[in-house]
Amino acid sequence: MEKMPFREAQAVTDLHAVMAEARNAATTTTSDWRKALPVLTGSMVTLRELRLSDAPSLLQMLSTEEVARFISPPPTTVEGFERFIAWTHRERAAGHYVCFAVVPHGMDSAIGIFQVRQLEPSFDTAEWGFAIGSAFWGTGVFVDAAKMVIDFTFNTIRTHRLEARAAVLNGRGNAALKKLGATAEGVLRKSFLRNGEYLDQTLWTILAADWALIRQTSSIVH
Repeated sequence: MEKMPFREAQAVTDLHAVMAEARNAATTTTSDWRKALPVLTGSMVTLRELRLSDAPSLLQMLSTEEVARFISPPPTTVEGFERFIAWTHRERAAGHYVCFAVVPHGMDSAIGIFQVRQLEPSFDTAEWGFAIGSAFWGTGVFVDAAKMVIDFTFNTIRTHRLEARAAVLNGRGNAALKKLGATAEGVLRKSFLRNGEYLDQTLWTILAADWALIRQTSSIVH
């Protein structure tokens, strides 16, 4: 999901009302992800719902040139990220989309995000994407978080087909998806506009059956 929905998030106007509703939902224990995302704990990171307090760290982590190079332009202010965070809560409540904050053990604020959005109303086919601060590249944080997000998508949301798009020039992103066991189905020509240039993207997919087999027969190394 290199086309991050940052621009759509600017439409949120009543920021505090949206976040108050989200806080109220989070105080109630529920198995329905539309009411509140679960907290997922891995060996290196915790995945949880985004909070307004994550905005400064997301601005710091996701606005650098190396991170933002292959994603839609992120917000340029803390307030912009706050609007994006409120938008993620609204879209999750509508059942269209989920966004997890990536929080390494021993830290309180997010250093990245994982997103999953429906491509069909039933969520049978979905697209996922991720952005993590470059200081945490190559540490194992990505794989730890990615496995939990994929498990959640197939086992909780009950998605059948999970797609990802990565610019052909994005060697790190493509390598990460291949490492997880995703299949490269083809090249989407000139499908991503970035900095005034249309870039080719590789379409990667994982099916629910594929992931079950991967989990049973192999271990994904960090």
